[in-house]
Amino acid sequence: MKILVCISQTPDTTSKISFSADGRTFNEAGVQFIMNPYDEWYALVRACELRESLGGSVTALNVGPAANETTIRKALAIGADEAVRIDAVPPSSAFVAKQIASFAKDHGFDMILLGKETIDYNGSEVGAMVSEHLDLPYVSYASKLDLNGNTATIEREIEGGVEILEVDLPFVASAAKGMAEQRIPNMRGIMSARTKPLNVVAPVPFEDQVETLKFTLPPAKAGVKLVNPEDMDELVRLLHEEAKAI
Repeated sequence: MKILVCISQTPDTTSKISFSADGRTFNEAGVQFIMNPYDEWYALVRACELRESLGGSVTALNVGPAANETTIRKALAIGADEAVRIDAVPPSSAFVAKQIASFAKDHGFDMILLGKETIDYNGSEVGAMVSEHLDLPYVSYASKLDLNGNTATIEREIEGGVEILEVDLPFVASAAKGMAEQRIPNMRGIMSARTKPLNVVAPVPFEDQVETLKFTLPPAKAGVKLVNPEDMDELVRLLHEEAKAI
């Protein structure tokens, strides 16, 4: 069983976000970075659980610069057998998907797992594009994954219930809450991560069809206006003229 887990590095949820003066790039000064929780807690941990019960190997893959290697080593400490870093600063999710698919194409992975989305862009785009590049089945937002021979049974929450699917290997799936429980790396894992292989791979050429022109912060929240509960005319006026809600 060969499993590829795609991991991203994202700002910690408590980080204060800002952009460059021209709005084209993210300002990384003073920002604490972490492994994307959906990749770490659900996709990576479930991959390790499957490896532990069925045998095989887990490869963690990140598309990013050398600065990401601390995050990649954490994936090794949690339980991945080896790691790969595709040496590029990713300009888009399309670029990331192309790099993942190009690496996976010739390595015979039985499944490719990743989090349902990253907590910075919340795009949920990479998994579907990877599956398209590789012409593989794709299941999104998986909350449970079990394997019986060459067939996986996957559950995912849908509006009003739970959908249960069966898919043959190989496939791509994005993991959501419920897939696994978070693991904290222990001392043995941390020490072994230092000696596990981390291979650096050059990116393949890719021409993006979309260019990011500018990032902007959401408008600052206005102060709360208190209205006398007896003054309904004023409340209606505010809702109509200022809030544009009616």
